Amino acid sequence: MIDTHCHLDAARFDADRADVVRRAWAAGLEGLLIPAVGPSTWEPLLELPRKDARIQVGLGIHPQLLPDLPAEEDGAHLERLDALLGQGGAAAVGECGLDGPSQAGAPLERQLAVLRGHLALARKHHLPVLMHCHRLHPALIDLFKSEPLPEAGILMHSYSGGAELARFYIQKGCHFSFAGPVTWAEARKPLDALRVIPPERLMAETDAPDQAPTPHRGARSEPAYLPRIIEGMAQALGVPADVLAQRTTENARRLFREAFPPASR
Repeated sequence: MIDTHCHLDAARFDADRADVVRRAWAAGLEGLLIPAVGPSTWEPLLELPRKDARIQVGLGIHPQLLPDLPAEEDGAHLERLDALLGQGGAAAVGECGLDGPSQAGAPLERQLAVLRGHLALARKHHLPVLMHCHRLHPALIDLFKSEPLPEAGILMHSYSGGAELARFYIQKGCHFSFAGPVTWAEARKPLDALRVIPPERLMAETDAPDQAPTPHRGARSEPAYLPRIIEGMAQALGVPADVLAQRTTENARRLFREAFPPASR
């Protein structure tokens, strides 16, 4: 199993990060992908794959962080991101995207401009994109209709947009990753979407420390909980969990261009 989205660098892991990683390997995981949320984390994250190739990273600016960054520095941040991506070491661009609740501090026009910058860098460096979209799918759809998308692909992170939206993103070549909500009792939209997505486009994630699956809901999530998420996905699809685990792992290795080394047997 590969956790395609976990914020292992979050402060909530400071007290026991090494134990969290050990529990992940013990639970059967073969890889973790940590997406950056802002410029201050880029260089520290790039050190991680050099120490353990099972841990890969994405570099980007999360839209929820934009209110905390001066708008006049957006261009400089993207130039620095370009330079770092050119040095190698990142498996993806992101986390980036659009966030409705953040519009008060980062207007949609600014979010779109920064996202276009990320997409341009993904095209330039031939990297997939880790895409966040919360309450702004109409704007993202308009962007996708007008913007050339990276040939390396787009992964819709923690997808919750429902089946109809999924059909549009499928047509655009997107991949989809699902997190803890697929195990929640009231889950409907993500499960409906899950059933229409081509098997070769599916992946799994924890989004740790957020969105913990049942029975850990409300507590801190961690990568070791990924088997429960895959079990929830498998139950909805009517396939064995081990089959889905293998499928999502193969899909992740393919999307991220074999960044994750095969497990030693």
